[in-house]
Amino acid sequence: MIIIRNFILFIFFIILFINFLLDFSGVNDQFGKNGKQFIAKYLVAHKNTINLEKEIKELKKDRNKFERLKIMFEEVYIDLKDDTVEMEYKSNTLDRIFEQIDPYEFDLNIKKSNSDLEFKFNSEHSFSNDDINTRVYSPHKNILLYGIANHFPASGYLETYNNNLILMSASGVLAYSNTELENLKDNLIFNQIKTNIGKFIGEEQFRKSRIHDFDWLEGGWFSIKDINIYKDQIFISYTREVRENCWNTSLLHGKMNLKLIIFENLFTSDECVHFYDNIDNEFNAHQSGGRIINVNDNTLLFSIGDFRSRFRAQDKNSIFSKILEINKKTDDYKVISMGHRNPQGLFFDSKNNILLEAEHGPEGGDEINLIKLNQQEIPNYGWAISSYGEHYGGKNASYNKKKYVKYPLHKSHTEYGFIEPLIYFDPSIGISQIIGVNEQNKYVVASMKDESLYFFDLDYDDENITSPNKVVNGRAENIKINRVNIGERIRDVIYYNKKLYLYLEDTASLAEISFN
Repeated sequence: MIIIRNFILFIFFIILFINFLLDFSGVNDQFGKNGKQFIAKYLVAHKNTINLEKEIKELKKDRNKFERLKIMFEEVYIDLKDDTVEMEYKSNTLDRIFEQIDPYEFDLNIKKSNSDLEFKFNSEHSFSNDDINTRVYSPHKNILLYGIANHFPASGYLETYNNNLILMSASGVLAYSNTELENLKDNLIFNQIKTNIGKFIGEEQFRKSRIHDFDWLEGGWFSIKDINIYKDQIFISYTREVRENCWNTSLLHGKMNLKLIIFENLFTSDECVHFYDNIDNEFNAHQSGGRIINVNDNTLLFSIGDFRSRFRAQDKNSIFSKILEINKKTDDYKVISMGHRNPQGLFFDSKNNILLEAEHGPEGGDEINLIKLNQQEIPNYGWAISSYGEHYGGKNASYNKKKYVKYPLHKSHTEYGFIEPLIYFDPSIGISQIIGVNEQNKYVVASMKDESLYFFDLDYDDENITSPNKVVNGRAENIKINRVNIGERIRDVIYYNKKLYLYLEDTASLAEISFN
């Protein structure tokens, strides 16, 4: 017992001695961080009282601070919850409103009020690289909304006249830039041109785009399809309702004027594809073609798609799935090529006397075709017997079995007596217009789905160039091709004064491209 008492007293005196020594900073500094913490916690805790009181005071402050933050967050949460309920209510209200209003109504209001279209330079969307310098002009006031086949507004086509840019919307708004193209600044204003285009396609036809119960931003099947100006004449193509729910692609013309244009029919036909009553039980007005190219004073070229009435593509007596040559003086026409699905682009190369045609394939198989003019036999490009694409859903889909029997889509054209495409894209790029640029035999084709431009050269004397040339990931087999991403769907492209002008339909914007 005495031994235990003496041991406890010994420990007590040792602790007192250590406390005495620690009062000297020199001794205290000999201990490391961990040693100091151990001593402060277990040996000299009584000397730490003041520090502990300070820590407790700080902790109380933090606790009070967190309590205030908690109260503030609760108040913010309640406010946000109330705002969310209000926003949901407003969103539901807007949805109900938009169920009753279509984009064409906004466009037609702009048209009826004869309002200017205003665009502003968008530095965030503009860009430059080693090849091009791109200036984007985004809509600022009176924004067009009616699109052809797009979740975003809107579709349009471009031309030039007397150094001014001409814009034709899918809904029939026609306007010109009040600034010449050489003098474009940060603001770009289009003044409207009054027309009678509503006599041919208007509210009744645009409204029928909703017959498919599409979401209102899905776009319109029935619309303006192209614009082309030749000297003092202007030409417009459009989907025409020949009779109730029966459609084709037709052509108007008028005398160019910046104040008023009165359009008249130049080419149409009684032949039409009925929305409900047709052989293949399919209808799609997106596959309507409509591209216009003026060759000379007497002749223009005009493309018409198949409206998904595929059997007409191989019928020489049908206007569908054809490239037509139309006499502007007599309105007579002849077929210069056939077997096209949806010809979206045409370029007449006068130097080589050939026509380059760009067309949408089905699922895969967009094509660029080289058409030699003035042939005795009508050149046939194979649709809907041969194609490098597939019917939507493919061969394994049960609903396609009968379709493949009737329209087999062979993976060869020449074996079945057709002409191979010069170039085809797999997967599809959503091909649109094709044009020639300044250098000889240099071309560019635009795309919607791929949101890019494809530049390529053709040496017609090069025997190594064979058909077809497959393009995958921006590369062709034996044709030099250069893909440049733009970042939006390109509905139309024109070439003027060594620059490209694009209509970008994701944002209803315009772009000017110069070459570096």
